Amino acid sequence: MGVRTIAARLHGTPAPGVPRWAVRAGYAIALVVLPSCLWRIGGFVLGLPLFEHGPTPPAEDGGLFGGDRAYVIALSVVSEALALLCFGLVARWGEVWPRWVPVLGGRPVPVLAAVVPAALGSAALMVFPYGLVMFSLGLTIRGDRDLGLITHGWQTVVFWAGYLPLAAWGPLLAALTVHYYRRRTAS
Repeated sequence: MGVRTIAARLHGTPAPGVPRWAVRAGYAIALVVLPSCLWRIGGFVLGLPLFEHGPTPPAEDGGLFGGDRAYVIALSVVSEALALLCFGLVARWGEVWPRWVPVLGGRPVPVLAAVVPAALGSAALMVFPYGLVMFSLGLTIRGDRDLGLITHGWQTVVFWAGYLPLAAWGPLLAALTVHYYRRRTAS
């Protein structure tokens, strides 16, 4: 069984008329999200030494640094699920509801039902590169000093290897959203 066969079974087949670059971008989104999910699970759930706590003490109330592993796992699973959902912008199931979907199965997916959430998601994800820059300066998104999570040496390299690819999610999703809209509305 080849890579294309496995991919088709997992994601569905690309819709007719979708160029190769768009299909690759759809797969790339799932791949750029995965390293950050693995970093979070490794550091917060498995306790791998991927970071150190700063002078800000870990939360006592079961917050993120207090061991709320379910939150980290849920965040990672939801992030990857949303990334995989982006493949609908290039797949056949993103144009026609799959038969197994009650009531809607076999009907066309309304263009705006896919474009509006994808465009809003893309816009929200465009903030992420700014957040990375602020983190690299030791600041929160608001500009406050953040010493809750510290990395040194190899930990910094692993952090950036996990999170830098995530900055591509927003632009890739924007490109797929525009392509989907143009392809579906072309007469």
